[in-house]
This record gives sequence, structure tokens and C-alpha cells, in this order.
Amino acid sequence: MMARVTLLYFASLRDAAGAASEPLETAAPDLVALYAEAQARHGFALPVERLRVAVDGAFADWRDAVRDGSEVAFIPPVSGG
Repeated sequence: MMARVTLLYFASLRDAAGAASEPLETAAPDLVALYAEAQARHGFALPVERLRVAVDGAFADWRDAVRDGSEVAFIPPVSGG
């Protein structure tokens, strides 16, 4: 089953993707697979273990299912300064 989601990218991921967000139609079963799909598209260097993920504005678990219509944010570690 395909789900339509909006991916949000921050910091280094936004730079690598060349955009702050993008719509995506995906068959990924969970958020880990969804990130792997985005990583393959954009060549993200950061492994999933270094990121946080949020769905519709709330932090989520990487094993959560991808839900149609969701906004999914991939959040890299923020450097202090």
C-alpha cells in the first residue's frame, strides 16, 4: 500500500536534499525504511542512529508505521555554538 507523506529536512539534511521539504509517495512500512528511501535519493551521510524522527509535530519511534498524509521530519543532531 502506498502512502503520501511530506518529508521535512533540517540542517545538513536540508543542505544535502537541496530543499526543506518534499512530497513523497512511498511503500515504506516504517520510518526506518522511509529514511533509507530518502537517504538513497539524496545521499544523506548521517546514519539513522544519529537522527531523531517526528511525525505530525511529535517525536516518534523509528519502528512506527508510515501513515498516509503524515508530515515526517528527520532531525539531525544540532551542534552547539
